[in-house]
Amino acid sequence: MATELDVNNLIDNVDKVTKRREMDLSTDADLSIGIMNLINLEEHLFFTAEETGKDEYLDLLQEVREMRIELLKKIIKESEGEVWCISKHLLTASMRFMETGTKLLGEGNKEEAKSLFEKSYRLYLLFWEINSRTIYPSEAMDVSEKETQDNEKIVFVPVCKESL
Repeated sequence: MATELDVNNLIDNVDKVTKRREMDLSTDADLSIGIMNLINLEEHLFFTAEETGKDEYLDLLQEVREMRIELLKKIIKESEGEVWCISKHLLTASMRFMETGTKLLGEGNKEEAKSLFEKSYRLYLLFWEINSRTIYPSEAMDVSEKETQDNEKIVFVPVCKESL
């Protein structure tokens, strides 16, 4: 879990980065959560089509899929290798672990829920690490921390692709 020091470090790092670039963290973060839900909706439409035998659900699935692809292109600007599929699956797994953790929390299994929430958040950060080229060049790095050319430590945060 994030401590007050982590939050303060995050705020300081965002302040430093925003002095160098224009950012809109909330827009891309909100969009990524919406995309997660579209992916889940695709799955539900698939299972409903199979369970009911109604092709109308497949038509809806196709419409939702096209919307998800359009919106995912707003975040995934560079797609080398299998980055597109990796990104989609990172979001999917993150959402599934979040949903499962929420169910476990409701059942009173707080420790197992916390473990899944941590995994969910880690996968979400990996999504942003792969798709954020503004703070990090395309080189391997620790998701949580990166040292800048000025030897400053910065914490990973999602960055708006509009500034690229």
